Amino acid sequence: MTLAIETHQLTRYFNDFGAVRGIDLAVESGTFYGFLGPNGAGKSTTIKMLTGLLAPSGGTVQVLGRNMLDRREALEAKRHMGVIPEDLALFDNLTAQEYLTFVGRIHQMPRDTIRSRSDELLSLLDLNNEGKKLSLEYSHGMKKKLAMAAALLPNPDLLFLDEPFEGVDAVTSRVIRDVLAQFVGRGSTVFLTSHVLEIVERLCTHVGIIVKGELVEQASLEAIRQGSSLEDRFLEKAGAEHDSSRKLNWLEEAAS
Repeated sequence: MTLAIETHQLTRYFNDFGAVRGIDLAVESGTFYGFLGPNGAGKSTTIKMLTGLLAPSGGTVQVLGRNMLDRREALEAKRHMGVIPEDLALFDNLTAQEYLTFVGRIHQMPRDTIRSRSDELLSLLDLNNEGKKLSLEYSHGMKKKLAMAAALLPNPDLLFLDEPFEGVDAVTSRVIRDVLAQFVGRGSTVFLTSHVLEIVERLCTHVGIIVKGELVEQASLEAIRQGSSLEDRFLEKAGAEHDSSRKLNWLEEAAS
């Protein structure tokens, strides 16, 4: 079994607050891994450490067989990654084509390849008619689509996607799901965070659940569901089982 991502006791503290506390991730190559957790559980912090954007306070990180705590090995790993970060990190004063050209040159891709792939991605994601519009003029959903195009452009072996479907319309969401299925089908790996459990249940083969900085479950989707829905199992693991008594009193009064 080859692991695309492997961590041992990965930890990150911000002053005295343990955002991520000793997690051991094991993500097999060629899988679609859903990384779930409530708001503030440590998902984005984990992705930042896995992609080299944030130094861990402790533990080890191996991505694509390379030590992310070693600068040279981390740089080589990044050549084979695509990332949609939490804050998108676009350049406001570039057009979509200019931004993708910049990303391609950073990856040292041939100019002809950059152009042909950019044209295909912008057409696929319905951004090809935006012309000279700068990304600062884009809606949130359009920015998400541009970030997805940039992540896919270098044809990476591993994709890190932090809430990629947030703010994206239904048509484009379907297109992205199909592309990601094709991506994994050819043997690449996706590491996805999403609050939309229906998407995770539809796409992912494996799931990890993080709660208050600790990894409380990690297994195949079927093993975690155990014949139930992913939502029920997630709520159980997160310690938030459904309580039908939790209601707004003033709405009850209005109804009566």
